[in-house]
Amino acid sequence: MNFASDNVTGASAPILDALVQANAGAMPAYGEDPLTASLTARFREVFEHPELAVYPVATGTAANALALAAMVPPYGLCLCHAQAHVTTDECGAPEFFTHGAKLAHLPGTGARIDPGALEAALARLPRSVHRMPAHALSLSQASEAGLVYAPEAVARLSGIARRHGLTVHMDGARLANAVARLGCRPAEITWRAGVDVLSFGASKNGALAAEAIVVFRPDLADSIAYRRKRAGHLLSKGRLLAAQLHAYLADDHWLANASHANRLADRLARGLRAVAGVRLAWPVEANEVFPILPVRLARGLRAGGAVFYDWPTESLAPGESVGEDEVLVRLITAFSTPEAEVDALLALARDSA
Repeated sequence: MNFASDNVTGASAPILDALVQANAGAMPAYGEDPLTASLTARFREVFEHPELAVYPVATGTAANALALAAMVPPYGLCLCHAQAHVTTDECGAPEFFTHGAKLAHLPGTGARIDPGALEAALARLPRSVHRMPAHALSLSQASEAGLVYAPEAVARLSGIARRHGLTVHMDGARLANAVARLGCRPAEITWRAGVDVLSFGASKNGALAAEAIVVFRPDLADSIAYRRKRAGHLLSKGRLLAAQLHAYLADDHWLANASHANRLADRLARGLRAVAGVRLAWPVEANEVFPILPVRLARGLRAGGAVFYDWPTESLAPGESVGEDEVLVRLITAFSTPEAEVDALLALARDSA
């Protein structure tokens, strides 16, 4: 019963089949192959954008860091939530690849940026050569607390950023889960809502190792090809990245995978809410569940073979808290999580309560 992450899973069958097919024969290297060449048209179709550029990479860290490097100069700031993945889990990669830019932290319940806090932060930034100016805003979709930004929320934050001259980046590691939950078109929560550059995730949702930097503003795309090569993220056998992304998007496979993960997260949440002493820290809006458990129950789950992480409490809703005999944990479902595994965890929780 491994609910630690959606990174613990393997790859889905359609993506593995696509890799086997792409593996046969010889093709030009370094992204000059026909699979990579046709990827731009595929992304333009999915995102309904006639001019976007797409740059496949193997990791989300590379996608985020290289995207921000194209958006923020070495002397600039990127604003993000204090719990955003770009600032808590990238080992300083954005700062490294921007050659010194800083990440400035913003508050917000459920790891979503509060618009008022963004306005206030930008208003109080001094206009002085002695201080770093803000150049970009980064949004996590879904947030680190599993909450999604609806199109109007993205548009509101992007509008604030735009009025202050900032570009907007979206860390879409779980974009598929957000699109599936909201039932919207991908364009509606990205470029049509003001996003300039998207880190498009696939590895958490069925790919073996595939992400992409999707650039909606042509003027921001100029340097990314060079940055990707210089950083060592231009794969010689680029067709194997492109093959994964083609299979991921084909026949809405990415959304089917995400819908399954979301549905099982809902099932898990419903079952946990029925267990004595358990409450949810935040609503379930993607494929992550954050229950507040009695410590005794958490120990019982782990003793019974359940794997999950404890989670920080900084962005709990006002009035919510975790008691001394409680712990906030994160449970994640994936595209391949079986219903029986969720039911086994729930049975264990009832027995351990």
